[in-house]
Amino acid sequence: MSDRPYTLMSCSVSLDGYLGDRTPRLALSNEADFDRVDAVRASCDAIMVGAVTVRTDNPRLLVRSQARREERTARGLPPSPKKITVTSRADLDARSNFFTTGEAEKLVYTPSPRVADARARLGPAATIVDGGRRVRMRWLTEDLGDRGVERLMVEGGGIVHTQFLADDLVDELHLVVAPFFVGDSSAPRFVRDGHFPWNAHRRATLAEVRQIGDVVLLRYALSPRFRDE
Repeated sequence: MSDRPYTLMSCSVSLDGYLGDRTPRLALSNEADFDRVDAVRASCDAIMVGAVTVRTDNPRLLVRSQARREERTARGLPPSPKKITVTSRADLDARSNFFTTGEAEKLVYTPSPRVADARARLGPAATIVDGGRRVRMRWLTEDLGDRGVERLMVEGGGIVHTQFLADDLVDELHLVVAPFFVGDSSAPRFVRDGHFPWNAHRRATLAEVRQIGDVVLLRYALSPRFRDE
C-alpha cells in the first residue's frame, strides 16, 4: 500500500457546534470564506463526503473559480478534484449532483455485500470499490494513496468526521465558526461520540486564527505531517 494522502478536514459550525439545521444547506459561512475553501479545494486531488451528505445536501463539490479551474487544467488535471464517498447501504441516486457534475472520477466505497447493488444503482456514473466486510477509513485512505491521491480534503458530515478523527487520520483541521446558534439538539453535529486522540491530556496544536468577515477560521495541526503553507 502507498502512504495515505495528506488529509485536510474542513467544515463550518455554529457557535453551539452544529453543522446545520433541518434546512438544507444552511449558510454557516460567508462569500470570502467560500472563496478560501474554493482555493483549498483547488489544491487537492480528491474531496470526500459521506453518503448522508450526498443525499441531504446534494453537493456539487466543484472548484468554482474559473481561474483556479484553468490553472488545474494547465497542470494536466481535471478542473475539479475527484469525488469520494462511502456508503454502507448503497442507497445513492445517480442523478444527484455528486455524480452528474464535474469531469473527474467519482469513487464509491461500499462493503462487499453491497457492491452489486451499488453498481446496479449507479451504473457508469461512478467507480464502485469493494471495501471488504466493513469499509475502514484507514484502508480507504491507503487505497486512495494507491490511486495517486496525495492530498485529500474531507468535507463531512459528522459520521465521516468522527471516523477520520477517531482513527487519527487527519493531518490538518480547518474549523470555521459562524456567529450564531442553531439550538436544535436533533441537528447534525461536527462529530458524534467517539474516542479521539486529542483530549484534556493531549491538546491539539492551534496553528492559526484568522477573522474572515463575521466568521473565524481555527486551523489546527493534528499530526507531525502538518504543512504550514
